[in-house]
Amino acid sequence: PAEEKAQLLHTSEYQERMVESPFLYLTLDLPTAPLYKDEKEQLIIPQVPLFSILAKFNGSTEKEYKTYKENFLKRFQLTRLPPFLIFCIKRFTKNNFFVEKNPTIVNFPITNVDLREYLSEEVQAAHTNTTYDLIANIVHDGKPSEGSYRIHVLHHGTGKWYELQDLQVTDILPQMITLSEAYIQIWKRREEDETNQQGA
Repeated sequence: PAEEKAQLLHTSEYQERMVESPFLYLTLDLPTAPLYKDEKEQLIIPQVPLFSILAKFNGSTEKEYKTYKENFLKRFQLTRLPPFLIFCIKRFTKNNFFVEKNPTIVNFPITNVDLREYLSEEVQAAHTNTTYDLIANIVHDGKPSEGSYRIHVLHHGTGKWYELQDLQVTDILPQMITLSEAYIQIWKRREEDETNQQGA
């Protein structure tokens, strides 16, 4: 109830704290995957837009964290955008007995991902460029214990995408990259001249 909440917010236990912490990569949480079956009893793998899981960093979405001793809520907001961003899509969860993998497909554009809305207004003013393009995509295939990895890499000089697995290198269409079980992604911020060329 609102009255009880107002009282609790005056106690030390419920005081809001702001902490600035540097990051190497941003962890994106996938929603729990409900695996439906179609008429042929085949599993239908759920999909989620990249912007839905990026909402964790909009400054207002709250996420509950539980430890052995306490529960607390956290909100995240980006205070600076680096030249390169690494996203780690949290596909694996561990418990005492085994590792589970979430097969949810993340739908994402290859280019032109604008992160301006995840910055506060004063931080937005300091950033002229907030748009990113994908330059690498690491995929995990198969079961958590015995799966394999592939990587999609953009060749900057030609603008072509390649798929690397062990010693095999093959061309890949950009549309095929978005159908994979992306695990780690590297995004490059556009520079001023690149943004102007894209708009021309």
